[in-house]
Amino acid sequence: MSCRVVVLLSGRGSNFRAIVEAGLPIDIVAVISNRPEAAGLAFAREHGLTAVALDHTQFADREVFDARLADEVERHQPDLVVLAGYMRILSPAFIARFEGRLLNIHPSLLPAFPGLKTHERALAEGVKVHGCTVHFVTAELDHGPIVIQAAVPVRADDTPDTLAARVLAQEHRIYPRAIQWFAEGRLVNKCGRVNLRDDSASQSVLSTES
Repeated sequence: MSCRVVVLLSGRGSNFRAIVEAGLPIDIVAVISNRPEAAGLAFAREHGLTAVALDHTQFADREVFDARLADEVERHQPDLVVLAGYMRILSPAFIARFEGRLLNIHPSLLPAFPGLKTHERALAEGVKVHGCTVHFVTAELDHGPIVIQAAVPVRADDTPDTLAARVLAQEHRIYPRAIQWFAEGRLVNKCGRVNLRDDSASQSVLSTES
C-alpha cells in the first residue's frame, strides 16, 4: 500500500514541486497551507491534489489554530506529514500528535544555524561549507534526528541569494530521497540517530557538491 502523505506549506512550495516531480511511491492525500494565496496550493490543484487553505489569521492563537490544523491533517490519515516551506513554528501539542512521522527540511547543516536567515549567518561566520538538512521534527526547534544532509562549498564571491540558490538545488535533491526512504520503511530512528535499514552502502548520507 502506498505511503499516504500530507504536505504543509506557506508559499510557493518549490520543495513540494520537487517531491511531486520525483515520481515517488507515495500518495499525496492533501496539501494544506496557512496562507490561502499560497502558490503551492494552486500547483496542487493543477495536479489534481486536494488543496486546503486554513488561514491562521482567523484563529485566536497558535494553540487553537494548531489544534484545528492537526484535526485537518488527521482527517486524511497520513503515514507521513511533510513540511515544505511551512513558515510557522508548530506547537508542542501538534508535534506530539505526529512525532515520528513529521519531516522538515532546513537550509543549513544542522545543528549549525537553526532558525531564520541561515545564509546570511553562514556568510557572516565565514564558514567554508554550508548546506541543508532533512530531519524529523521534535519540540526543540530545528534539532530533530537528522535523516540526510547535502553540503555546498561557500565561495568567496557568494551573496545570501547566490548561496541560497545553490542550497535550494540540493534541497530539491535530498528531500524526495528522504521521503522515499521513509515510504520504503528504510529509516531506523533509534536514540535520536537515523540510519538506513539493510543498506550498508548508503549509510553515509552526506551528499556534496563540488
